[in-house]
Amino acid sequence: MAATRSLQRCRHLLCALASPFSGLRILLSDSFQMPLLPIQPLRLFRRPLQYLPLSRTVEMEIMAPFALLLTRLKSPNSPPFAETWWDFEGPFKPLHQMNPTRISFIRSALCRHFRKDPFCARPFEGLKVIDVGCGGGILSEPLARMGASVTGIDAVEKNINIARIHAESDPLTSSIEYRCTTAEQLVKENKKFDAVIALEVIEHVADPSEFCKSLAALTAPNGATVISSISRTMRAFATAIVAAEYLLRWLPKGTHDWSSFLTPEELVLILQRTSISVKEMAGISYNPVTGEWSLSDDIGVNFIAYGAKEGDVQ
Repeated sequence: MAATRSLQRCRHLLCALASPFSGLRILLSDSFQMPLLPIQPLRLFRRPLQYLPLSRTVEMEIMAPFALLLTRLKSPNSPPFAETWWDFEGPFKPLHQMNPTRISFIRSALCRHFRKDPFCARPFEGLKVIDVGCGGGILSEPLARMGASVTGIDAVEKNINIARIHAESDPLTSSIEYRCTTAEQLVKENKKFDAVIALEVIEHVADPSEFCKSLAALTAPNGATVISSISRTMRAFATAIVAAEYLLRWLPKGTHDWSSFLTPEELVLILQRTSISVKEMAGISYNPVTGEWSLSDDIGVNFIAYGAKEGDVQ
């Protein structure tokens, strides 16, 4: 047994030396009880999951860690799905901690764009907003409470079920329309929204340009688009992947692929090609001492951008 483990460690080391990024994935395989392959990149989570048939912009094997996490949490000793997603001390604690900061940026940007009063209780009254990649509804519900008519979409059916269950418990959020679908499918249905929001989604799609085209097509003329993501920097690799996934274990291992990240400059150019002009961008920074997130000028790791659509997509 010891000799076998030593052989496996040697194989892991050779894989890591041959390719740093694929090596990291192979090093993770034991924890998920996946079979080791010869020295070549190993893509985790290829097991079939209960998804809708997806368009080519959605990379299912990157989305799979979230569904896998939910599956593991569904055990006799674990709380129901809805309680897990909405447990502020549970696996999604980082999203809950970051959410007030993201909402602050969205509230400020959309109020300026649509000339709304940011100090009133329901500043988004009369606005149609879509939350693309809504997960369990952590962002959709605050948007609804601020008066927006919200549609939340996600390609993982379990997430949609969770979101529906939780939203029904509050009259202010029970009107949210949750759908298990994709942005591209809604484009085919000629859907339009005053504001299109996609937070922490673009780094999980196979073709960011096509994905942004779908977001732009869903945005009504003179509407607004808000996107947040992780920048492709070595500092982001160290914090968003090494620290968040392997050291702090905030996220399932393998959730992010550094090579799939976009720099803020790349995102601006992609959006410009879809008739979305970026008007504002901010960093979302984490303070490890206080454990709090805040908006900042540092866009080297997490960042959020707001853009305005000028006319229809060609």
